[in-house]
Amino acid sequence: MSASQRVTRGDVLAAVVTWSVAVAGLLLLPAISAMEPAEPVELPAAGSWPWWLVLLALTAQAVPVLLARARPVPALIAVAAIPVLLAVVGPTGSGGLVTLAPVVVVYRATVGGRRLWGVLAVVAALLTVAGAWRGDLATALTALAQGVLLVLIGVVPAQVVGSRRAVLVAQAGELRALARERDALIATAVATERTAMARELHDIAAHHLSGIALMASAIDRQLDTDPVAARQGLRAVRDQSRVVLTDLRRLVGLLREDDPAELSAWSLASLPELVGESATLRVLRAPDGAELGAGIGPLAQLAGYRMVQESLANARSHAPGAACEVTVDDRDPTLLVITVQNGPPTGAPLAAEGGGNGLRGMAERATLVGATLRHGPTVDGGWQVRLAIPRAMTNDGDDA
Repeated sequence: MSASQRVTRGDVLAAVVTWSVAVAGLLLLPAISAMEPAEPVELPAAGSWPWWLVLLALTAQAVPVLLARARPVPALIAVAAIPVLLAVVGPTGSGGLVTLAPVVVVYRATVGGRRLWGVLAVVAALLTVAGAWRGDLATALTALAQGVLLVLIGVVPAQVVGSRRAVLVAQAGELRALARERDALIATAVATERTAMARELHDIAAHHLSGIALMASAIDRQLDTDPVAARQGLRAVRDQSRVVLTDLRRLVGLLREDDPAELSAWSLASLPELVGESATLRVLRAPDGAELGAGIGPLAQLAGYRMVQESLANARSHAPGAACEVTVDDRDPTLLVITVQNGPPTGAPLAAEGGGNGLRGMAERATLVGATLRHGPTVDGGWQVRLAIPRAMTNDGDDA
């Protein structure tokens, strides 16, 4: 049995209240009628067998009220048939007492949006028969109007309430759909961020390990010819290993929800520490004195940081001994431009297998944050990499 077919506490309450009101009318109407002797109401005397017959009819109508929601069609037919039986075998003047239950049953049977127009027509017909029994044509017409009116009194509020409920259900469904859509967008954004961080993990490892491999190759050639330079190279390998461990630990912390890392270590503000003595850093700040990189989101700042890091590493590998300059132009209110330029090499390049991956990684990160990456040789034989990052107009940044 489905939930809509079960008798609930509300059904019982409706039956009890309807029966109580009808019985109260049976008990009080004689006294009320006595107050208006000009318009007496014919009712059976309390305690007489016709009186008990009316009470039985009212009690029997409580059952259809109880089942109106769970069994609407049988309840409607039964609640309308009882007045007909009472009109046939019962006393005259008691038909008005059994009209309350039909109204209640019609309301409860149709409030859920059920289309029971055929059954409602039968109900109106039965109520008309009950009212017109033993009457003339005028009485029959009046009974017909009353039967239709009783059905309408139950149907109209039911339709209004049902429509209101349908609107509320639709609104609740729309809110749930919006919530699911919002959760899906958040989940997609989080997945995109974590995918980008995972790619950074790969790029950082490849970048540092490639540098360590190049330095180890140079040290191997210098062990016999230049021990001092070899020792310096070993110290550089040690420092580079510490850097890669720190970077990997920090990025893994970003991927772990229970141990968040500090992303600001890879922001534009940390460029002086990254550049150090390996290049010249020139920062052109905004005229209004705003913070460096204002309007640039965390992921875009990370892309800028990694572009500088990769460009300097490429310069060390492919243009050893060349002078490098890093320029951060923060003056444009719509763009932040980072340029890394190195001069021609003064020594033999330390070429490694798989060249071009660094530039490919820069391009992917630039696309991810909506930035524009340009790179190519300069007129003096050097190399330039230029990254233009659009500035968001909100505090969250374009990729926050």
